[in-house]
Amino acid sequence: MIYVFLADGFEEIEALAPTDILRRGGKEVKTVAIKGKSAVGAHGIEVLCDIALKDIKDDAEMLILPGGMPGTKNLADSEKLVDLLKKAYENKIPIGAICAAPSILGELGLLKDKKATCFPGFEGYLDCLEVSDDFVIIDGNIITAKGAGAALDFGFALLSVFDKDKAETLRKEMQCR
Repeated sequence: MIYVFLADGFEEIEALAPTDILRRGGKEVKTVAIKGKSAVGAHGIEVLCDIALKDIKDDAEMLILPGGMPGTKNLADSEKLVDLLKKAYENKIPIGAICAAPSILGELGLLKDKKATCFPGFEGYLDCLEVSDDFVIIDGNIITAKGAGAALDFGFALLSVFDKDKAETLRKEMQCR
């Protein structure tokens, strides 16, 4: 199962575009509410999540963190999510983070030997081997992306971790460059 974590203040396009792409690509994806059953995005769009954080199972194929503020801070404040991220990293389960959310991975020390990207202004929180200006970076089991404008590329990169051909086929079908 792929889990996309939503906390109040998340960036809507950064959560929903990758979720859509992964589902179109045939992957099982569940949106996870950090608190309660829903989350309200940074632009006032409320999303009813598939499950609550307390109901997550130990079957993760990938964990995804959308950015946005204060969504990123609200994700970082979740002890249960932090524990899940550390466990995923130790077990080499892919972790995706976009916009400000790569800062969470940096603050946890998960980017020490990685190349990563993030929204401009958050580079100082990455504590990584190399900061890139690219829209999307895949380095081992960590996938990072720059921001809302990279949400589709981020979604295709996440799907490519499982099936590169399917990701490229879907990119063409969806009329993306």
